[in-house]
Amino acid sequence: MFAQKFSVNVVIQGETRPCPLDWLDQFCMRNFTNSADFDDTLPVADGKLEASFRLTPERLAEGLSAWLTQRGKGQGQPVVVKVTRV
Repeated sequence: MFAQKFSVNVVIQGETRPCPLDWLDQFCMRNFTNSADFDDTLPVADGKLEASFRLTPERLAEGLSAWLTQRGKGQGQPVVVKVTRV
């Protein structure tokens, strides 16, 4: 549907796994960054997201990492997000 497809993984306490769909959905629908970069995004499955060309993998990783860490998803540790184009 969108121009780019991303693979999104989270690293929590040294364990890497696909970012859960509900986390991606909450971030994309309710993010409070006030950034237009995240307007055209579509979470499609665990660890999979489609987006417009406005969004870079680096920007997505930065924004999602901060958001997940702030919401305590890292169990008291920072959440590292790794995003790659598919």
